[in-house]
Parts: sequence; C-alpha cells; structure tokens
Amino acid sequence: MTSRKALNVIQDGGADPLGAEPMNPSRRAFLRTAAAGAAVSALAGCGVDVGEFLRSHFKELSRDELAKVLAKVERRNKERFGKDTKVTAEGPRPGVEFGYGLDISRCVGCRRCVYACVKENNQSREQPQIHWIRVLEMEKDHGVDLAHSELYYDADTVPRPGKFYFPVQCQQCRNPPCVKACPTQATWKEQDGIVVIDYDWCIGCRCCMSACPYGARHMNWAEPKLPAAELNPVQHYLGNRPRPKGVVEKCTFCIQRTRNGRYPACVEVCPVGARKFGNLLDPESEIRRVMETKRVFVFKEELATHPQFYYFYAT
Repeated sequence: MTSRKALNVIQDGGADPLGAEPMNPSRRAFLRTAAAGAAVSALAGCGVDVGEFLRSHFKELSRDELAKVLAKVERRNKERFGKDTKVTAEGPRPGVEFGYGLDISRCVGCRRCVYACVKENNQSREQPQIHWIRVLEMEKDHGVDLAHSELYYDADTVPRPGKFYFPVQCQQCRNPPCVKACPTQATWKEQDGIVVIDYDWCIGCRCCMSACPYGARHMNWAEPKLPAAELNPVQHYLGNRPRPKGVVEKCTFCIQRTRNGRYPACVEVCPVGARKFGNLLDPESEIRRVMETKRVFVFKEELATHPQFYYFYAT
C-alpha cells in the first residue's frame, strides 16, 4: 500500500538540483571477468552482434563513427521492413530540461495515450504488447493506493463512478536507480533530463528493471512484431528505433519528437488535456506555470529518486 508519503507536495514549485553524473566504466572491463567467455557465448546465443556490443560507448563515438552506426540501422530497417527510415541522434538542446505534468483530476482512463505511445515508438504489436505507459484505475475512497489499484480494468465507458485514473511511465528520475544498477552503463541520464538506453549495449540482465520502483522498464523477450505499414520511419537511435530481441526498453519522452520542438505523442493525443510538457528552465513554459500555480506531487517521493514527472490537481 502506498502511504501518504508516496505523493508529497513540492512546496517550492521548482525543479530539484541535478545530482552528480554517475561514472561510466568501460563495458570491455565488464567482459574481462572470469565469466567473460560465458557472457559472450550467451550474447551470441541471444542473437546479439558481439562486434557491436564491443564497440565504443555511444557517447565516445566520433561524428564519422556515429554516422556509420546510424546508416547501418537504416539499412537494417530497410532490409527488415522494406521501408526507408531516417534515424538521427540529436543531442540535448542547451538551456532545456524537460518536465512532464499529469492532471490526476482530469484523466479519464481512456488509454489513448497508451496506444499513441505504441504507434509512435514502434513497440511490438504481438500480444501481449509491451506498453511503456500503464494506466491504473483507483478508488476515490482510497486515494492513490497501489493496493486498491487495477491495471487490467475493462469498462464499456470511462471514467467509471467512484474511480479515478493514475497513469505511470518512466519518471525520468534525477537520481535514477536504474542507471546505478546497470553493469554495462547501457543506460544514462542526458542533460535535458531524459534517461536513455543504448540497445546495442544492453545485455538484458534486467538489473535496471529490478531497481526501478515504478515498473517503467520492460524486457523485450522476442523479436518485435511490427507491420511495415505501421512502422514510424522518424526514429532516434536512443529512442524509438526497432529494438532487437533481448533488451530492455522504456519511455524516452518521445525523444525523436521533443528534441525537435514537438510534444510527446501521449500529450498530443490526450482528449481532455490532462498531460502537460515543456522546458522547466523556461519561466514562460506551460510546465513551469503548472509547477508554480498547481498542487504538485511526485510519486514515491520518499525514495528520493527526484522524478521529472509531476502529478497535479487542476481543481
């Protein structure tokens, strides 16, 4: 059960200070252990390209090396889907730190955000689908209480009497436990607040999944099933490019959109305007107005993960 501490009001209405960036040990050092041979064999058995696994970290690639990596991903997309794609790797914009707000009083539990996310981010269409957004139905009499929540609610119409809805996705924590847990540093936090994953470095150990207190990371157990006609050709290397089998994936605030000045797909599709997004460093942004004028909460505040995903009540 989530106590009252699970949602605490942010008194100052501002962003928490960024913590120190974690160290980034070499993945080659990880493989130079007594279990190195077994690790490489396991990777090969899972269909992982060991050569790619051993290449330099994404953040260490030169511009020419990165261009070759992106071109290779585009060629693979063409071979697999018969469709041209554009895979980019735009970095964080100076002076931008993304924040997300969700109005609990307005969400109606329609799940349109869930399926807009699936479509935008090239998630597998095979059942059961991988959903980066989960919408919990809760009872108004109990408030935000995980013990009285229902993920698999089935209703002819929503919202249902006596219920309210609490969507959960990656909280883009400033102090992300998932980053600390990763043995290969395949995941890290960018300067604009987005926690990303390099799928070519992920070994599928699921340590990050165990560390995440929000259940926001999802293992891709099989080769994703994605019809070519439904493939989103606008892709980011650290975001919505089709993932290989055996890696962990999650919400990236639609990095392929937001770093180009657009809203995340879930924000655009929400029929009641419950979702807000913007630059926390811009005093004129919508998310800053929310932070400064509404009753704002963070989920599981007592864990000190310092999310950049905020819940609030507009009424």
